[in-house]
Amino acid sequence: MSTGTGAARDLAAPAQTDEEEDGVRHVRALPARTGTHAPWPAWLPAELRDAFGRTGVDQPWQHQVRAAEAAWQGRHVALSTGTASGKTLGYLMPVLAATLTGRPPAGPLRPEPTGTAAWRVSGRPHTALYLAPTKALAHDQLRACTELGLSGWPIATVDGDTGPDARAWAREQAVYLLTNPDLLHFSLLPGHARWAGFLSSLRFVVVDEAHRYRGVFGSQVGLVLRRLRRLAAAYGADPVFVVASATAGDPGRTAAELLGVPRAAVTTVDEDCSSRGPVEVVLREPLSSTEDDTAALLARSVQAGAQTIAFVPSRRGAEVVARRAQQQLDAWARPAVDGEPSPAPRVAAYRGGYLAADRRKLEQALQDGRLAGVAATNALELGVDIAGMDAVVMAGFPGTRSAFWQQAGRAGRRGRPARVTLVTRAHPLDAYLTEHPSALLDEPVEPTVLHPGNPYLLGPQLAAAAQELPLTAEDAAWFGPHTEALAERLAAGGALRRRRDGWYWTRPERACDTIDLRGSRADQVEIIEVDTGRVLGHVDPVAADLAVHPGAVYLHGGETFLTEELDHEGLEALVRAARPGYLTQPQTSTAVEVLAEHDRRTLGRGHLHRGQIAVTSQVTGYLRRDEVLGTVWDSTPLDLPERRLVTSGTWLSLPLDAVAESVPLARLGAGAHGLEHLALALLPMHAPCDRWDVRGYSSAADVATGLLTVSFYDQQPAGAGFTEQAFDAGPAWLAAALARVEACRCDAGCPACVVAADCTDAQRGLDKPLAADLLRLLRPGA
Repeated sequence: MSTGTGAARDLAAPAQTDEEEDGVRHVRALPARTGTHAPWPAWLPAELRDAFGRTGVDQPWQHQVRAAEAAWQGRHVALSTGTASGKTLGYLMPVLAATLTGRPPAGPLRPEPTGTAAWRVSGRPHTALYLAPTKALAHDQLRACTELGLSGWPIATVDGDTGPDARAWAREQAVYLLTNPDLLHFSLLPGHARWAGFLSSLRFVVVDEAHRYRGVFGSQVGLVLRRLRRLAAAYGADPVFVVASATAGDPGRTAAELLGVPRAAVTTVDEDCSSRGPVEVVLREPLSSTEDDTAALLARSVQAGAQTIAFVPSRRGAEVVARRAQQQLDAWARPAVDGEPSPAPRVAAYRGGYLAADRRKLEQALQDGRLAGVAATNALELGVDIAGMDAVVMAGFPGTRSAFWQQAGRAGRRGRPARVTLVTRAHPLDAYLTEHPSALLDEPVEPTVLHPGNPYLLGPQLAAAAQELPLTAEDAAWFGPHTEALAERLAAGGALRRRRDGWYWTRPERACDTIDLRGSRADQVEIIEVDTGRVLGHVDPVAADLAVHPGAVYLHGGETFLTEELDHEGLEALVRAARPGYLTQPQTSTAVEVLAEHDRRTLGRGHLHRGQIAVTSQVTGYLRRDEVLGTVWDSTPLDLPERRLVTSGTWLSLPLDAVAESVPLARLGAGAHGLEHLALALLPMHAPCDRWDVRGYSSAADVATGLLTVSFYDQQPAGAGFTEQAFDAGPAWLAAALARVEACRCDAGCPACVVAADCTDAQRGLDKPLAADLLRLLRPGA
């Protein structure tokens, strides 16, 4: 075990037993940091300084003032500092100064509006918009603003749960609107005439937790923001954007790409001047399973009085960890004097798929301390300000350094000591980080990948823009140089109609409804408990094939259900409460077709290619696994619809004659399968993706082509840019894969090298030595 100084040791969790210490492989102490303050901006009214003082802020941090000054002077700002560093104050100062007092910002780049004067009717000289990737974060922002105790400052949250009366009040009265990109895309922009007063006065737009906007989702949000800027300009406004992120690589470039502005137009503030308490980071291997150890650490930490979040990568895992931790706490509950057991501290699961009312109850319980611990998916990775978080436990590396530090930042708020524990999985990437902790703790976070110019994304967004206002050649200033060509293509396909003054949307449906911002808005399957009619949650149809296929075990809220029926046409999955004693794992079949090759590079005796591919997949059955032991009971066939995905990919090819001398042809597929698992597991260290962004496929050697091929593809239609980065990082990526398999001490393959827990082929046909041989053939000079 490697260690640092234990400055924060035993401050946030009870002492570990000797057995538990055996699992610890690295300890790093992050020392406390003394903050640097700065004077309040001269333009900030005393009323606002007093309001911030009432919430405990007597003087701002230097980075907060730098961001506020730049925004007040009319500069777009990329504010990228650590979690709990007070980014909210950095953008609230200019937002409040403009919207509460009505004073114009002083910047020469932002003159008074020259378009419609609807704000004079509404009495709102300046408005501001706050965008968060989740509803929970917008509601948390509302709570923080309400705590300022300011009168005469109408603010509102508006999202899919907001009723018509509240929405109308927000349109007519609110000066600070808190919402999300979905509401902007589906409601505010298409209905911009009703929001004319708000848009014509728009001075500031805050884009919070911007590191979440990456890949296809980030590119879609970037195009929505271009539509917002275009409409604001039509109403005479030119808002300043503050793009806030706790963890971002090259935040200024990312903000510029997200907004569609030149890099020189963005001021970057990324020096964190806030104070921080000591934090101990522990990397440990599980003594039983990752889920069991995470649940045990969550229970022990809560029992010791530390409010704790355990981050678990899957919805099912979050439910399992919460249930096991609560069972342990209940077992520890001490009898009271009268013999009745005292109530155990309460823990719960928090994940996507819960109904809005249930999410809000859990958030409030965490806020006021009634909930002592939570097992969460990354739905709680975001910046919801929950005071009192003393410890974080991660069930496996979350996929990127950015996500790791974002989750770790939830501990140690308010300057108190904290502990962050990463319980590694039996996974090549986790094993690699255990062997090379500096790759996790000392390297910068990954850059954000955005492709707003992707024609598959840009075309539908141009149609939405055309329905809002007729599209013209001048709109290339907002959407890029391919605007006119794509508009002509849309017109040729009947989506737009060319008239003398531009392109018009003429179809009866709304253009915005054809766009899936998050890659999951396709008609949702409702998961319904048949005995009560209760709706447990929602899932998209593709995920439904995997999660609630007939016979699937579905976990929700600490309860176990068995799926009786999946109705694709009716978009319903019917489940019944059960305790079957097993879990289920779907099995799939996949076929990959290369549609176009865009580039290739030589790697040793093979090649690495990138281009456009089509992936056809189908859930063909499922395994039943013992709930405790994980052993396979049996396999059941299914006949579900085929799904076809056209996307970007990169693929490895080796000529069969390069390996035929030493390797039996019949075994090549087993080696390729192991190489696929290993390379896919290590990809997040070389491209800013997580484990679900990119998938892989390998097959037996193709005698017809004379090639052995292993493919990797973006999970999003039209691609997300991840496999392009994999292509660029090819040599370093595959060298890391070879280093991991050579360092692994197992004989035939294990979860720390070529065995993948989510393998839909149940690990059939894996050959670790042959996977290593294939990787050696791809080394330079092989």
